[in-house]
Amino acid sequence: MTNDAKPIPAKPHADNAAWKEIVLKYQKPSVWRALWQIIDTVIPYGLLWYLMYLCLPVSWWLVVPLAIFAGAMLVRVFIIFHDCGHGSFFKSRAANDTVGFIAGVLTFTPYYHWRWEHAIHHSSAGDLDKRGTGDVWTMTVQEYLESSRWKKFAYRLSRNPFILFVIAPLFLFLLRQRFPSPKASQRERHSVHAMNAAILGMAIALSLIFGWKEYLLIQLIILMVAGGAGVWMFYVQHQFEDVYWERGEDWSYVAAALQGSSFYKLPRVLQWFSGNIGFHHIHHLSPRIPNYNLEKCHKADPLFQQVKPITLFSSFKSATYRLWDEKNKRLVGYRHLRELRKQQKQQKHATGHK
Repeated sequence: MTNDAKPIPAKPHADNAAWKEIVLKYQKPSVWRALWQIIDTVIPYGLLWYLMYLCLPVSWWLVVPLAIFAGAMLVRVFIIFHDCGHGSFFKSRAANDTVGFIAGVLTFTPYYHWRWEHAIHHSSAGDLDKRGTGDVWTMTVQEYLESSRWKKFAYRLSRNPFILFVIAPLFLFLLRQRFPSPKASQRERHSVHAMNAAILGMAIALSLIFGWKEYLLIQLIILMVAGGAGVWMFYVQHQFEDVYWERGEDWSYVAAALQGSSFYKLPRVLQWFSGNIGFHHIHHLSPRIPNYNLEKCHKADPLFQQVKPITLFSSFKSATYRLWDEKNKRLVGYRHLRELRKQQKQQKHATGHK
C-alpha cells in the first residue's frame, strides 16, 4: 500500500450510525452455510488423512504432498474455529462452543483461552499503549533506538522471516498454547488443560493407526504449512506501510478497523482456503459477521471499498517493515534507521561548522 490511498476519517461522524446499520444485516449466521462449510472443510481434511494412511506403504513422495494440502485445509478449519470463538459461525452458543472445541483439537488451539486473548486483540488493535496481547511484537523507532543491545538483538531475531513464519508458528501451536497465561481466569486455564488432554488422545489414536514416527512427521508438516500460512495472513493483516497506530484518546475503533486492518485481496482459490479472512477490515469493524458474509458486507457500501487492497504480490513488501515511525505515521524498515543516523550526523556536522 502507498500513502496516496484516500484517507478514511479517524473519527467518523454521521457515518457512524450508517455503518452500524449496514453491518447489522450481515451479522446473522446461516445454519446451512455454516454446515456446508464444515462439510466442505472438515470432511476433506479427514479424507486427506485417510489417503495418507493408504499411501504410507507406497511412498512418502505421495504422503508429503497430501500433508501439505492438508495443511492448507487446516487454515480453513482454523477460520471455522475463529468464527466460533467470536460467536458468529452459528446462532447457537452451544453449537459455536462445540464446533469450536473440535476445531481447536484439530488446530492444537485451546478454545476458551484463545477466545479470551483474541478478544483483547480486537479491543486494542492499533493502540500503541495497549500492545502485547495477541499481536506481532512491534516497537516504535524511538523505542528501538533507546533499547539495549540485547533487546535490539531479540527484536531483530523475532522479526526474521524464518523465525517469524517457520519457527514461531511451530512454537506457538506445539508449545506456547499448551500453557495458560498467568493472567487467565480459571475457565481459560481449564480449557488449556482439557485441550491438551484431547490433543494427547488424538495423537495416541493416530499414532496407533499410522505409527508414532509417521504420525509425528505428518502432523509436523501439516502444522508447519498451516501455522506458517496463518501467521503470514495475520502479519499482513496488521503490518503494512500505512497501517493505523495511535495513542490514548486519539485512538478510534472504526479507524483501527478500516485503516489498521488490511483488505488482503487474494486470488479466489486462496480466498477460499483462508475463509475470506482477507476482508479483515470488515472483520475488525464487526467480529460478529461470519466469514461467509464478509465479502458481501465489503461490497455493500462505498465506505468499506475506500480501503485500498493489498494484493498477493504487493503483500511481500510487508516482510520488510520492522518499526513504527510515530512522527511520519508509517511502518519502516531498518534502512530508515541508517537514514536517520545519517541525517543526525549531517546536522551535527552543520552545527559544528557554525
